Amino acid sequence: MNTPRHHIVIDARIRRSTTGRYIDRLVEHLQAIDHYHRYSILLQPDDPWKPKASNFHAIPCRYPQFSFNPLDEIGFAIQLYGLNPDLVHFAMTQHPLLYFGNIVVTSHDTTMYKYVRRGSTPMPIYKFKIASYAFLVWFSHHKAQKIIVPTKTVEKEFAERQPFTAKKMVVTYESSEPAFADKAQQPKGVSGDFIMYVGTAFPHKNLAGVIKGFEELRKTKPNLKLVLTGKREEKHMVELMEWAKKRPSYEHIIRPGFVTDAELKWLFEHCQAYVFGSFSEGFGLPPLEAMAHGAPVASSNASVMPEVYGDAAHYFDPHSPKDFAKKVAEVIDDKTLRKQLIANGYNQLKKYSWRTMAEETLTVYKDVLGEVTPGHANDHQP
Repeated sequence: MNTPRHHIVIDARIRRSTTGRYIDRLVEHLQAIDHYHRYSILLQPDDPWKPKASNFHAIPCRYPQFSFNPLDEIGFAIQLYGLNPDLVHFAMTQHPLLYFGNIVVTSHDTTMYKYVRRGSTPMPIYKFKIASYAFLVWFSHHKAQKIIVPTKTVEKEFAERQPFTAKKMVVTYESSEPAFADKAQQPKGVSGDFIMYVGTAFPHKNLAGVIKGFEELRKTKPNLKLVLTGKREEKHMVELMEWAKKRPSYEHIIRPGFVTDAELKWLFEHCQAYVFGSFSEGFGLPPLEAMAHGAPVASSNASVMPEVYGDAAHYFDPHSPKDFAKKVAEVIDDKTLRKQLIANGYNQLKKYSWRTMAEETLTVYKDVLGEVTPGHANDHQP
């Protein structure tokens, strides 16, 4: 057996977060396809993840994922230099300013530039944080040899903001999970006809717009309910519900909170439509998960959504409650359209694969390490 030639470090501290599925699946599939390189996987100290392949090693990293503390910056950089990597892949844009080795960075979206709610933060501090974030992204992209993005839409958005990134970026599409194997279980408090959304209530998710559209929809469908799943105590969800209490639709909104896979499966299988009103996404996994369970999808026509969902969603203007109501009503009432969306959804899912994403990422690594002819790592079309 050949001795592994290069040492690759992957920063996977974000693995267990809501946005950590990407890096979790990447590491999972790299173990199956690459037995040549040596990998060190950086994890939070309490993360129980264990490697399956002998050339992968778990390395605890005590530094927080996001920090403006100079001591954290210096400490993390020292740890990286101590590992003596040939390449470091950061799964998020933020990484130590003082690390200057070979870098691949994944930048998931441009949402933070446009949809960050100030809340009660004083304006000077808010502006400082936004400016700091913008600088970190700019500096990260300048240092990186390659920038991985999940869609061509995000690639275009970054190229418009930072023209120097155009020749560095590589698109590696993400993927959905297969339908849950659990036996479907009806959540308590959910019955009758309903449309649904699952996920967070961050400002760019536009749940206020979904609620306004739902109110418009109820003018013709007064018995319809809106199911919003997700953690009840999540800050943005609490703020949203405080606002929603003053709306006429509030008593028709069902919030089962965090649901099990079996309960989520039941919701997908019984909803009149899965609705996705986002203003901005990097890839947008939830509607693909809905498609995997046979749910017809009505989606915002903004950002990456038309690129990722193709003809498997019925699109509406996320700024127009009337258009939301019109398009969702068509999904519910038009049996031919509904059947076609479900069939198209299953076909759309076949275009994406976590294994393909890992193979394309490995090609990026090899490119940076000089193991392949430099150039774009893939010609993958959705």
